[in-house]
Amino acid sequence: QVRLVESGGGTVQAGGSLRLSCLASGFTFSNYGMSWYRRAPGKERELVALIFTTGAIANYGDSVKGRFTTSRDNAKNTVYLQMNNLQPEDTAVYYCYVPSLSTWGQGTQVTVSS
Repeated sequence: QVRLVESGGGTVQAGGSLRLSCLASGFTFSNYGMSWYRRAPGKERELVALIFTTGAIANYGDSVKGRFTTSRDNAKNTVYLQMNNLQPEDTAVYYCYVPSLSTWGQGTQVTVSS
């Protein structure tokens, strides 16, 4: 059974940092690109980042470029999202997603206070 479990969300002040993790199971993790999305209240779901199988190539949404970094550890079946200089507009539920398997995690809440 394919499963994605996010962790690391929480509440931080503006300018702070958080690191999200997504632990994958039920598939050969190293063979799949991974992505992060977020959904803020009242807004459409937004692509935050995606990372290819080896981790050598990653792309980012315009709103997070220069502040967020995604990486992966294929030995640990885990993808990460390092979020720096967080701003109130980054407040959202963050989801891990495997595009090729159309599988979502349960999400983790990130709240940034001003």
